Amino acid sequence: MASTESGNPIEPVYGPGDLTGWDPEVKLGEPGAYPYTRGVYPTMYTGKPWTMRQYAGFGTAAESNARYRQLIAGGGTGLSVAFDLPTQMGHDSDAPLAHGEVGKVGVAVDSVDDMRVLFDGIPLDRVSTSMTINAPAALLLLMYQLVAEEHGLEGAQLTGTVQNDVLKEYIARGTYIFPPEPSLRLTADTFRYCKAEIPRWNTISISGYHMAEAGASPAQEIAFTLADGIAYVRTALAAGMEVDEFAPRLSFFFVARTTLLEEVAKFRAARRIWARVMREEFGARNPKSLMLRFHTQTAGVQLTAQQPELNLVRVAVQALGAVLGGTQSLHTNSFDEAIALPTEKAARLALRTQQVLAYETDVPHTVDPFAGSYAVERMTDEVEEAALALMRRVEDLGGAVAAIEAGFQKGEIERNAYRIARETDGGERVVVGVNRFTLEQEERYEPLRVDPRIEDRQRAALAALRAERDGEAVAAALAALREAAAGTANVLYPMKEALRARATVGEVCNALREVWGTYEPTDSTW
Repeated sequence: MASTESGNPIEPVYGPGDLTGWDPEVKLGEPGAYPYTRGVYPTMYTGKPWTMRQYAGFGTAAESNARYRQLIAGGGTGLSVAFDLPTQMGHDSDAPLAHGEVGKVGVAVDSVDDMRVLFDGIPLDRVSTSMTINAPAALLLLMYQLVAEEHGLEGAQLTGTVQNDVLKEYIARGTYIFPPEPSLRLTADTFRYCKAEIPRWNTISISGYHMAEAGASPAQEIAFTLADGIAYVRTALAAGMEVDEFAPRLSFFFVARTTLLEEVAKFRAARRIWARVMREEFGARNPKSLMLRFHTQTAGVQLTAQQPELNLVRVAVQALGAVLGGTQSLHTNSFDEAIALPTEKAARLALRTQQVLAYETDVPHTVDPFAGSYAVERMTDEVEEAALALMRRVEDLGGAVAAIEAGFQKGEIERNAYRIARETDGGERVVVGVNRFTLEQEERYEPLRVDPRIEDRQRAALAALRAERDGEAVAAALAALREAAAGTANVLYPMKEALRARATVGEVCNALREVWGTYEPTDSTW
Protein backbone atom coordinates (compact mmCIF):
# COMPACT_ATOMS: atom_id res chain seq x y z
CA MET A 1 0.00 0.00 0.00
CA ALA A 2 1.24 3.51 -0.80
CA SER A 3 1.97 5.89 2.06
CA THR A 4 2.30 9.62 2.63
CA GLU A 5 5.62 11.39 3.23
CA SER A 6 4.81 11.24 6.96
CA GLY A 7 4.35 7.46 6.76
CA ASN A 8 0.56 7.24 6.94
CA PRO A 9 -1.18 4.78 4.56
CA ILE A 10 -2.95 6.20 1.52
CA GLU A 11 -6.25 4.37 1.15
CA PRO A 12 -7.46 3.51 -2.37
CA VAL A 13 -10.86 5.06 -1.56
CA TYR A 14 -11.96 7.46 1.16
CA GLY A 15 -15.51 8.09 2.37
CA PRO A 16 -17.41 9.60 5.30
CA GLY A 17 -16.54 6.63 7.51
CA ASP A 18 -12.84 7.49 7.33
CA LEU A 19 -13.37 10.81 9.11
CA THR A 20 -13.53 9.51 12.67
CA GLY A 21 -15.21 11.95 15.00
CA TRP A 22 -15.69 14.33 12.10
CA ASP A 23 -17.64 17.48 12.88
CA PRO A 24 -17.33 19.84 9.90
CA GLU A 25 -18.48 22.88 11.87
CA VAL A 26 -15.74 22.36 14.46
CA LYS A 27 -12.99 21.14 12.14
CA LEU A 28 -13.51 23.43 9.20
CA GLY A 29 -15.35 26.61 10.03
CA GLU A 30 -15.48 29.28 7.35
CA PRO A 31 -12.60 30.78 5.36
CA GLY A 32 -11.16 33.72 7.27
CA ALA A 33 -12.60 32.50 10.58
CA TYR A 34 -11.23 30.48 13.49
CA PRO A 35 -9.61 27.94 13.35
CA TYR A 36 -8.60 29.07 9.82
CA THR A 37 -8.43 25.54 8.42
CA ARG A 38 -9.91 26.86 5.18
CA GLY A 39 -7.64 29.89 4.86
CA VAL A 40 -6.81 33.08 6.74
CA TYR A 41 -8.90 35.41 4.53
CA PRO A 42 -12.56 35.00 3.60
CA THR A 43 -12.04 35.71 -0.10
CA MET A 44 -8.49 34.26 -0.52
CA TYR A 45 -7.49 34.63 -4.20
CA THR A 46 -10.90 35.56 -5.60
CA GLY A 47 -10.06 39.25 -5.18
CA LYS A 48 -6.36 39.17 -6.08
CA PRO A 49 -3.72 36.44 -6.44
CA TRP A 50 -1.03 35.56 -3.96
CA THR A 51 2.17 37.62 -3.93
CA MET A 52 4.58 36.26 -6.56
CA ARG A 53 7.83 36.70 -4.69
CA GLN A 54 10.81 35.40 -6.66
CA TYR A 55 13.95 34.57 -4.65
CA ALA A 56 17.05 35.99 -6.32
CA GLY A 57 20.50 37.29 -5.60
CA PHE A 58 24.00 36.51 -6.85
CA GLY A 59 27.36 38.13 -7.42
CA THR A 60 27.50 41.85 -6.80
CA ALA A 61 24.74 44.19 -5.73
CA ALA A 62 24.67 45.68 -9.23
CA GLU A 63 24.14 42.28 -10.88
CA SER A 64 21.35 41.36 -8.47
CA ASN A 65 19.72 44.77 -8.94
CA ALA A 66 19.56 44.08 -12.69
CA ARG A 67 17.81 40.74 -12.03
CA TYR A 68 15.32 42.40 -9.66
CA ARG A 69 14.42 44.94 -12.29
CA GLN A 70 13.83 42.13 -14.80
CA LEU A 71 11.57 40.28 -12.37
CA ILE A 72 9.51 43.38 -11.61
CA ALA A 73 9.23 44.22 -15.31
CA GLY A 74 8.11 40.62 -15.92
CA GLY A 75 5.18 40.94 -13.50
CA GLY A 76 6.71 39.97 -10.16
CA THR A 77 4.93 41.59 -7.22
CA GLY A 78 7.53 41.02 -4.52
CA LEU A 79 11.26 40.55 -4.17
CA SER A 80 13.03 37.95 -2.06
CA VAL A 81 16.72 38.60 -1.52
CA ALA A 82 19.29 35.78 -1.38
CA PHE A 83 22.51 36.70 0.43
CA ASP A 84 25.84 34.95 0.02
CA LEU A 85 27.24 32.76 2.79
CA PRO A 86 29.72 35.31 4.19
CA THR A 87 26.89 37.81 4.64
CA GLN A 88 24.67 35.16 6.23
CA MET A 89 27.45 34.29 8.68
CA GLY A 90 28.28 37.90 9.52
CA HIS A 91 31.64 38.10 7.70
CA ASP A 92 32.93 40.73 5.29
CA SER A 93 33.99 39.71 1.80
CA ASP A 94 37.65 40.25 2.70
CA ALA A 95 37.54 38.00 5.78
CA PRO A 96 39.67 34.82 5.51
CA LEU A 97 36.58 32.64 6.06
CA ALA A 98 34.83 34.32 3.12
CA HIS A 99 37.43 33.26 0.57
CA GLY A 100 35.88 31.36 -2.32
CA GLU A 101 32.29 32.02 -1.25
CA VAL A 102 31.77 35.68 -2.12
CA GLY A 103 28.68 36.14 -4.28
CA LYS A 104 28.28 32.40 -4.90
CA VAL A 105 24.89 31.47 -3.44
CA GLY A 106 23.55 34.98 -3.10
CA VAL A 107 24.51 38.62 -3.27
CA ALA A 108 27.47 39.98 -1.30
CA VAL A 109 26.43 42.82 1.03
CA ASP A 110 29.21 44.25 3.19
CA SER A 111 27.85 47.68 4.03
CA VAL A 112 25.04 50.14 3.44
CA ASP A 113 26.91 51.12 0.25
CA ASP A 114 26.10 47.68 -1.22
CA MET A 115 22.50 47.87 -0.04
CA ARG A 116 22.14 51.23 -1.77
CA VAL A 117 23.25 49.71 -5.08
CA LEU A 118 21.14 46.58 -4.55
CA PHE A 119 17.90 48.59 -4.47
CA ASP A 120 18.82 51.38 -6.85
CA GLY A 121 15.77 52.38 -8.87
CA ILE A 122 13.46 49.97 -6.98
CA PRO A 123 10.30 51.67 -5.61
CA LEU A 124 10.61 50.53 -1.99
CA ASP A 125 7.22 51.99 -1.07
CA ARG A 126 5.49 49.88 -3.75
CA VAL A 127 7.46 46.61 -3.72
CA SER A 128 7.24 44.17 -0.82
CA THR A 129 10.71 42.84 -0.03
CA SER A 130 11.59 39.65 1.79
CA MET A 131 15.14 39.15 3.02
CA THR A 132 16.31 35.60 3.62
CA ILE A 133 18.76 36.31 6.41
CA ASN A 134 18.77 35.03 9.97
CA ALA A 135 21.59 35.54 12.47
CA PRO A 136 22.43 39.05 11.14
CA ALA A 137 18.82 39.79 10.10
CA ALA A 138 18.59 42.99 12.14
CA LEU A 139 21.62 44.44 10.35
CA LEU A 140 20.25 43.89 6.86
CA LEU A 141 16.82 45.23 7.83
CA LEU A 142 18.40 48.40 9.24
CA MET A 143 20.47 48.85 6.07
CA TYR A 144 17.25 48.54 4.05
CA GLN A 145 15.62 51.17 6.24
CA LEU A 146 18.61 53.51 5.86
CA VAL A 147 18.42 53.23 2.06
CA ALA A 148 14.65 53.86 2.18
CA GLU A 149 15.26 56.98 4.27
CA GLU A 150 17.70 58.19 1.62
CA HIS A 151 14.81 57.78 -0.84
CA GLY A 152 12.69 60.03 1.38
CA LEU A 153 10.56 57.18 2.75
CA GLU A 154 9.44 56.63 6.32
CA GLY A 155 9.44 53.29 8.08
CA ALA A 156 5.64 53.14 8.02
CA GLN A 157 5.74 53.05 4.20
CA LEU A 158 7.85 49.89 4.04
CA THR A 159 6.39 46.41 3.71
CA GLY A 160 8.10 43.04 3.63
CA THR A 161 9.54 40.27 5.75
CA VAL A 162 12.85 39.45 7.33
CA GLN A 163 13.35 35.73 7.94
CA ASN A 164 15.09 36.29 11.30
CA ASP A 165 14.52 32.66 12.37
CA VAL A 166 17.75 31.52 14.00
CA LEU A 167 16.36 28.48 15.84
CA LYS A 168 15.98 26.50 12.62
CA GLU A 169 19.65 27.26 11.88
CA TYR A 170 20.65 25.20 14.92
CA ILE A 171 18.31 22.41 13.78
CA ALA A 172 18.86 22.10 10.05
CA ARG A 173 20.87 24.76 8.24
CA GLY A 174 23.90 25.87 10.22
CA THR A 175 24.29 29.59 9.45
CA TYR A 176 24.15 30.62 13.10
CA ILE A 177 26.51 33.06 14.81
CA PHE A 178 25.57 33.62 18.44
CA PRO A 179 24.32 31.17 21.10
CA PRO A 180 20.53 30.71 21.39
CA GLU A 181 19.91 33.05 24.34
CA PRO A 182 21.41 36.25 22.85
CA SER A 183 20.02 35.27 19.45
CA LEU A 184 16.52 35.21 20.91
CA ARG A 185 17.21 38.53 22.65
CA LEU A 186 18.14 40.01 19.25
CA THR A 187 14.89 38.64 17.80
CA ALA A 188 12.86 40.25 20.60
CA ASP A 189 14.70 43.55 20.11
CA THR A 190 13.78 43.39 16.41
CA PHE A 191 10.11 42.84 17.32
CA ARG A 192 10.13 45.93 19.55
CA TYR A 193 12.05 48.06 17.09
CA CYS A 194 9.75 47.27 14.18
CA LYS A 195 6.62 47.89 16.23
CA ALA A 196 7.88 51.42 16.86
CA GLU A 197 9.76 52.18 13.64
CA ILE A 198 8.61 49.87 10.78
CA PRO A 199 5.09 48.85 11.89
CA ARG A 200 3.98 47.11 8.66
CA TRP A 201 7.05 44.86 8.49
CA ASN A 202 6.74 41.13 9.21
CA THR A 203 9.44 40.73 11.83
CA ILE A 204 10.05 37.01 11.47
CA SER A 205 9.37 34.22 9.01
CA ILE A 206 9.45 31.09 11.12
CA SER A 207 10.81 28.52 8.74
CA GLY A 208 10.13 24.86 8.17
CA TYR A 209 11.45 24.98 4.62
CA HIS A 210 15.06 24.25 5.54
CA MET A 211 14.03 21.41 7.83
CA ALA A 212 12.11 19.87 4.94
CA GLU A 213 15.11 20.32 2.65
CA ALA A 214 17.21 18.52 5.28
CA GLY A 215 14.80 15.57 5.20
CA ALA A 216 11.92 16.40 7.58
CA SER A 217 8.55 14.83 6.86
CA PRO A 218 5.52 17.14 6.52
CA ALA A 219 4.50 16.36 10.10
CA GLN A 220 8.03 17.06 11.38
CA GLU A 221 8.23 20.23 9.31
CA ILE A 222 5.18 21.86 10.87
CA ALA A 223 5.74 20.40 14.35
CA PHE A 224 9.26 21.76 14.75
CA THR A 225 8.40 25.04 13.02
CA LEU A 226 5.43 25.71 15.26
CA ALA A 227 7.47 24.70 18.31
CA ASP A 228 10.03 27.33 17.28
CA GLY A 229 7.18 29.80 16.89
CA ILE A 230 6.06 29.09 20.44
CA ALA A 231 9.61 29.76 21.65
CA TYR A 232 9.65 33.14 19.89
CA VAL A 233 6.28 34.09 21.39
CA ARG A 234 7.50 33.18 24.86
CA THR A 235 10.67 35.20 24.32
CA ALA A 236 8.69 38.28 23.34
CA LEU A 237 6.34 37.88 26.30
CA ALA A 238 9.28 37.51 28.67
CA ALA A 239 10.68 40.75 27.23
CA GLY A 240 7.53 42.54 28.38
CA MET A 241 5.52 42.69 25.16
CA GLU A 242 1.80 41.90 24.96
CA VAL A 243 0.92 39.02 22.65
CA ASP A 244 -1.41 41.05 20.44
CA GLU A 245 1.31 43.71 20.01
CA PHE A 246 3.61 41.46 18.01
CA ALA A 247 1.76 38.27 17.02
CA PRO A 248 -0.02 39.83 14.00
CA ARG A 249 3.40 40.42 12.39
CA LEU A 250 4.59 36.81 12.75
CA SER A 251 4.74 34.84 9.53
CA PHE A 252 5.87 31.38 8.47
CA PHE A 253 7.76 29.76 5.61
CA PHE A 254 7.09 26.23 4.34
CA VAL A 255 8.07 23.97 1.48
CA ALA A 256 5.74 22.59 -1.19
CA ARG A 257 6.64 19.07 -2.36
CA THR A 258 5.31 17.09 -5.32
CA THR A 259 3.11 15.01 -2.96
CA LEU A 260 0.31 17.47 -3.53
CA LEU A 261 -2.49 15.99 -1.41
CA GLU A 262 -0.47 15.71 1.79
CA GLU A 263 1.05 19.16 1.24
CA VAL A 264 -2.44 20.69 1.08
CA ALA A 265 -3.33 18.78 4.25
CA LYS A 266 -0.13 19.97 5.94
CA PHE A 267 -0.94 23.64 5.36
CA ARG A 268 -4.50 23.17 6.66
CA ALA A 269 -3.28 21.35 9.77
CA ALA A 270 -0.63 23.99 10.50
CA ARG A 271 -3.20 26.80 10.42
CA ARG A 272 -5.50 24.90 12.75
CA ILE A 273 -2.80 24.07 15.28
CA TRP A 274 -1.38 27.60 15.38
CA ALA A 275 -4.79 29.23 15.85
CA ARG A 276 -5.52 27.00 18.83
CA VAL A 277 -2.08 27.49 20.39
CA MET A 278 -2.30 31.26 20.15
CA ARG A 279 -5.82 31.43 21.57
CA GLU A 280 -5.66 28.70 24.20
CA GLU A 281 -2.04 28.91 25.42
CA PHE A 282 -1.24 32.58 24.92
CA GLY A 283 -4.68 34.15 25.23
CA ALA A 284 -4.45 36.12 21.97
CA ARG A 285 -7.64 38.01 21.18
CA ASN A 286 -6.81 39.87 17.99
CA PRO A 287 -7.91 37.59 15.11
CA LYS A 288 -4.72 38.52 13.23
CA SER A 289 -2.71 37.01 16.08
CA LEU A 290 -4.38 33.66 15.41
CA MET A 291 -3.73 33.60 11.67
CA LEU A 292 -0.87 31.48 10.38
CA ARG A 293 0.18 33.46 7.32
CA PHE A 294 2.92 31.83 5.30
CA HIS A 295 5.23 32.06 2.32
CA THR A 296 5.92 28.93 0.31
CA GLN A 297 8.87 27.89 -1.82
CA THR A 298 8.81 24.89 -4.09
CA ALA A 299 11.08 22.02 -3.05
CA GLY A 300 14.64 22.59 -4.15
CA VAL A 301 15.68 19.23 -2.74
CA GLN A 302 13.38 17.48 -5.22
CA LEU A 303 14.98 19.11 -8.26
CA THR A 304 17.35 16.94 -10.26
CA ALA A 305 20.43 17.68 -12.33
CA GLN A 306 19.44 14.77 -14.58
CA GLN A 307 16.96 15.80 -17.31
CA PRO A 308 16.60 19.24 -15.66
CA GLU A 309 13.63 20.27 -17.82
CA LEU A 310 11.56 17.79 -15.79
CA ASN A 311 11.89 20.25 -12.93
CA LEU A 312 9.48 22.54 -14.76
CA VAL A 313 6.82 19.88 -14.24
CA ARG A 314 7.81 19.27 -10.62
CA VAL A 315 7.71 22.99 -9.81
CA ALA A 316 4.29 23.42 -11.43
CA VAL A 317 2.83 20.58 -9.32
CA GLN A 318 4.48 21.90 -6.16
CA ALA A 319 3.23 25.43 -6.82
CA LEU A 320 -0.29 24.13 -7.38
CA GLY A 321 -0.13 22.40 -4.00
CA ALA A 322 0.90 25.64 -2.33
CA VAL A 323 -1.96 27.54 -3.95
CA LEU A 324 -4.53 24.86 -3.10
CA GLY A 325 -3.16 24.94 0.45
CA GLY A 326 -3.77 28.67 0.79
CA THR A 327 -0.31 30.27 0.72
CA GLN A 328 0.00 34.06 0.98
CA SER A 329 3.10 34.32 -1.21
CA LEU A 330 5.04 31.93 -3.38
CA HIS A 331 8.47 31.47 -4.89
CA THR A 332 8.82 28.96 -7.71
CA ASN A 333 12.27 27.47 -8.16
CA SER A 334 13.98 27.66 -11.53
CA PHE A 335 14.41 24.38 -13.38
CA ASP A 336 18.21 24.67 -13.51
CA GLU A 337 18.84 25.24 -9.78
CA ALA A 338 20.11 21.69 -9.25
CA ILE A 339 22.98 22.59 -11.56
CA ALA A 340 23.88 26.19 -10.75
CA LEU A 341 22.41 29.62 -10.09
CA PRO A 342 19.34 30.21 -12.28
CA THR A 343 19.78 31.72 -15.70
CA GLU A 344 17.64 34.69 -16.67
CA LYS A 345 15.45 32.49 -18.89
CA ALA A 346 14.94 29.89 -16.15
CA ALA A 347 13.98 32.58 -13.61
CA ARG A 348 11.48 34.01 -16.07
CA LEU A 349 9.92 30.58 -16.68
CA ALA A 350 9.60 30.08 -12.92
CA LEU A 351 7.63 33.29 -12.62
CA ARG A 352 5.53 32.40 -15.66
CA THR A 353 4.57 29.14 -13.92
CA GLN A 354 2.87 31.14 -11.18
CA GLN A 355 1.21 33.43 -13.69
CA VAL A 356 -0.30 30.47 -15.56
CA LEU A 357 -1.75 29.15 -12.30
CA ALA A 358 -3.10 32.58 -11.37
CA TYR A 359 -4.56 33.62 -14.72
CA GLU A 360 -5.20 30.48 -16.81
CA THR A 361 -6.63 28.01 -14.28
CA ASP A 362 -9.90 28.18 -12.38
CA VAL A 363 -8.24 27.41 -9.02
CA PRO A 364 -8.20 31.04 -7.79
CA HIS A 365 -11.89 31.54 -8.56
CA THR A 366 -13.11 29.61 -5.52
CA VAL A 367 -11.97 29.62 -1.91
CA ASP A 368 -10.47 26.38 -0.54
CA PRO A 369 -11.21 24.01 -3.44
CA PHE A 370 -10.36 20.85 -1.45
CA ALA A 371 -12.65 21.54 1.52
CA GLY A 372 -14.66 18.43 2.31
CA SER A 373 -12.45 16.10 0.30
CA TYR A 374 -12.52 12.81 2.15
CA ALA A 375 -8.88 12.13 1.35
CA VAL A 376 -7.53 15.59 2.21
CA GLU A 377 -9.58 15.97 5.39
CA ARG A 378 -8.39 12.54 6.62
CA MET A 379 -4.77 13.42 5.78
CA THR A 380 -5.19 16.77 7.55
CA ASP A 381 -6.25 14.97 10.73
CA GLU A 382 -3.34 12.52 10.44
CA VAL A 383 -0.72 15.23 9.91
CA GLU A 384 -2.18 17.26 12.76
CA GLU A 385 -2.12 14.28 15.13
CA ALA A 386 1.49 13.40 14.26
CA ALA A 387 2.62 17.03 14.53
CA LEU A 388 0.96 17.50 17.91
CA ALA A 389 2.66 14.36 19.22
CA LEU A 390 6.07 15.72 18.18
CA MET A 391 5.28 19.11 19.71
CA ARG A 392 4.43 17.41 23.00
CA ARG A 393 7.82 15.67 22.94
CA VAL A 394 9.54 19.02 22.41
CA GLU A 395 7.61 20.45 25.37
CA ASP A 396 8.54 17.45 27.53
CA LEU A 397 12.21 18.24 26.83
CA GLY A 398 11.72 21.80 28.06
CA GLY A 399 10.76 23.61 24.86
CA ALA A 400 12.35 24.23 21.49
CA VAL A 401 15.70 25.58 22.72
CA ALA A 402 16.25 22.77 25.23
CA ALA A 403 15.26 20.21 22.59
CA ILE A 404 17.71 21.80 20.13
CA GLU A 405 20.51 21.60 22.69
CA ALA A 406 19.67 17.92 23.20
CA GLY A 407 19.74 17.34 19.43
CA PHE A 408 16.17 16.06 19.35
CA GLN A 409 14.83 17.77 16.22
CA LYS A 410 18.05 17.24 14.29
CA GLY A 411 18.07 13.53 15.17
CA GLU A 412 14.44 13.03 14.13
CA ILE A 413 14.99 14.77 10.81
CA GLU A 414 18.18 12.82 10.09
CA ARG A 415 16.39 9.51 10.65
CA ASN A 416 13.62 10.50 8.24
CA ALA A 417 16.17 11.69 5.67
CA TYR A 418 17.94 8.33 5.93
CA ARG A 419 14.64 6.51 5.33
CA ILE A 420 13.96 8.58 2.20
CA ALA A 421 17.51 7.99 0.90
CA ARG A 422 17.19 4.23 1.39
CA GLU A 423 13.83 4.15 -0.39
CA THR A 424 15.27 6.14 -3.30
CA ASP A 425 18.42 4.04 -3.55
CA GLY A 426 16.35 0.86 -3.44
CA GLY A 427 13.95 2.05 -6.13
CA GLU A 428 10.90 1.97 -3.84
CA ARG A 429 10.65 5.75 -4.14
CA VAL A 430 10.69 6.68 -7.84
CA VAL A 431 12.59 9.78 -8.95
CA VAL A 432 12.03 10.17 -12.67
CA GLY A 433 15.28 10.55 -14.56
CA VAL A 434 17.36 9.40 -11.58
CA ASN A 435 16.38 5.83 -10.67
CA ARG A 436 13.82 5.22 -13.43
CA PHE A 437 13.26 6.53 -16.95
CA THR A 438 16.90 7.57 -17.26
CA LEU A 439 18.87 8.63 -20.32
CA GLU A 440 22.09 6.95 -21.43
CA GLN A 441 23.49 10.32 -22.47
CA GLU A 442 22.43 13.53 -20.73
CA GLU A 443 22.06 16.65 -22.87
CA ARG A 444 24.69 19.31 -22.32
CA TYR A 445 23.45 22.30 -20.33
CA GLU A 446 25.38 25.55 -19.92
CA PRO A 447 24.81 26.96 -16.41
CA LEU A 448 25.14 30.51 -15.15
CA ARG A 449 28.60 31.07 -13.70
CA VAL A 450 29.53 33.73 -11.15
CA ASP A 451 32.53 35.86 -12.11
CA PRO A 452 35.41 34.78 -9.81
CA ARG A 453 36.71 38.35 -9.83
CA ILE A 454 33.75 39.45 -7.67
CA GLU A 455 35.70 38.73 -4.50
CA ASP A 456 38.55 40.99 -5.63
CA ARG A 457 36.12 43.77 -6.44
CA GLN A 458 34.39 43.48 -3.06
CA ARG A 459 37.76 43.54 -1.29
CA ALA A 460 38.76 46.68 -3.17
CA ALA A 461 35.44 48.34 -2.35
CA LEU A 462 35.88 47.54 1.34
CA ALA A 463 39.40 48.97 1.35
CA ALA A 464 38.09 52.18 -0.24
CA LEU A 465 35.20 52.39 2.23
CA ARG A 466 37.49 52.05 5.24
CA ALA A 467 39.86 54.66 3.84
CA GLU A 468 37.25 57.34 3.22
CA ARG A 469 34.80 56.93 6.12
CA ASP A 470 35.14 58.61 9.52
CA GLY A 471 37.00 55.92 11.47
CA GLU A 472 36.50 57.60 14.83
CA ALA A 473 32.75 57.77 14.29
CA VAL A 474 32.66 54.08 13.40
CA ALA A 475 34.70 53.13 16.48
CA ALA A 476 32.43 55.19 18.75
CA ALA A 477 29.30 53.67 17.24
CA LEU A 478 30.63 50.13 17.65
CA ALA A 479 31.55 50.88 21.26
CA ALA A 480 27.97 52.04 21.89
CA LEU A 481 26.70 48.82 20.30
CA ARG A 482 28.91 46.67 22.56
CA GLU A 483 27.66 48.59 25.60
CA ALA A 484 24.03 48.00 24.63
CA ALA A 485 24.70 44.30 23.96
CA ALA A 486 26.24 43.92 27.41
CA GLY A 487 23.20 45.56 29.01
CA THR A 488 19.46 45.38 28.41
CA ALA A 489 18.89 48.22 25.94
CA ASN A 490 17.53 47.52 22.47
CA VAL A 491 20.62 46.90 20.35
CA LEU A 492 19.00 47.90 17.05
CA TYR A 493 19.24 51.64 17.74
CA PRO A 494 23.04 51.76 18.24
CA MET A 495 23.37 49.14 15.48
CA LYS A 496 21.59 51.46 13.06
CA GLU A 497 23.93 54.32 13.92
CA ALA A 498 26.97 52.11 13.38
CA LEU A 499 25.66 51.08 9.95
CA ARG A 500 24.84 54.70 9.14
CA ALA A 501 28.48 55.52 9.92
CA ARG A 502 29.35 52.82 7.31
CA ALA A 503 30.45 50.10 9.70
CA THR A 504 30.48 46.79 7.83
CA VAL A 505 28.46 43.64 8.44
CA GLY A 506 31.57 41.88 9.74
CA GLU A 507 32.50 44.72 12.09
CA VAL A 508 29.02 44.90 13.60
CA CYS A 509 28.79 41.11 14.02
CA ASN A 510 32.30 40.98 15.50
CA ALA A 511 31.31 43.62 18.06
CA LEU A 512 28.43 41.38 19.12
CA ARG A 513 30.65 38.28 19.05
CA GLU A 514 32.94 39.99 21.56
CA VAL A 515 30.03 40.34 23.99
CA TRP A 516 27.83 37.33 23.23
CA GLY A 517 30.30 34.74 21.97
CA THR A 518 29.58 32.21 19.23
CA TYR A 519 27.56 29.01 19.19
CA GLU A 520 29.31 25.63 19.28
CA PRO A 521 26.99 22.76 18.28
CA THR A 522 26.76 19.55 20.27
CA ASP A 523 26.28 16.05 18.91
CA SER A 524 22.76 14.66 18.95
CA THR A 525 21.92 12.23 21.75
CA TRP A 526 18.81 11.02 19.94
